[in-house]
Amino acid sequence: MGRRSLLLGLALAGCSALPPPDPAPRIGEVTVIDRGWHTDIALPIHAAPLHPWLAGLAAGFPGMQTMVLGFGDRSWLLDRDRSPLALLRALLPGPGAILLTALSAPPETAFGPEHVVRLPLTAGQMNRLQEFLAGSLDPHWRLPNGRWEALANGPYPGSVFQASSIIYSAGYTCNTWTAQALAAAGLPVDATGVLFAEQAMAWARQAAQTLSGPGRPPCRPAAGSGCCC
Repeated sequence: MGRRSLLLGLALAGCSALPPPDPAPRIGEVTVIDRGWHTDIALPIHAAPLHPWLAGLAAGFPGMQTMVLGFGDRSWLLDRDRSPLALLRALLPGPGAILLTALSAPPETAFGPEHVVRLPLTAGQMNRLQEFLAGSLDPHWRLPNGRWEALANGPYPGSVFQASSIIYSAGYTCNTWTAQALAAAGLPVDATGVLFAEQAMAWARQAAQTLSGPGRPPCRPAAGSGCCC
């Protein structure tokens, strides 16, 4: 069995009951971005009303068209120490952080179309997704004017690190967070056992396939394929 099949098989073996596609009209979409070992969630900020907490984040970037959010270990993200010891420390439970990246272009332009999966959302799904994303922020860092105090500047222009209320660990990674965000929205995704980017992206691609095929029952992706079992 290859490495990819082994990793996917840790969490994507067998079928399970997942929510059926929401029949309501789609009013927006979420984008899942593959960054190699890491995954992000992206929202077009003008497609639907933003949650007030997310609107507070967007207020700091007037030219933003797409809000990209990714979860990670706070010390790993901020210290920039990439030694083996730092990697081991990052596997222990510790405070999380959200990297906010403001895009003025579509995600396909920034990351390449092969690394992007778009999923249409109903109004209810969009609201639930935004509640999850907003709930990932640490409210103690919200300012009286509705904006947010950043932990630090991000690794490139148009990015900042925000404090998260979620604990990062070897059992709850950036990719677990991505899958949970999709599941919280009510999309046909099961975040159980998701640790790696390949797993999160397999679920995203399978959800896109399910949503594009009316009447197709939601199902776990088959291990190593990303297709319905």
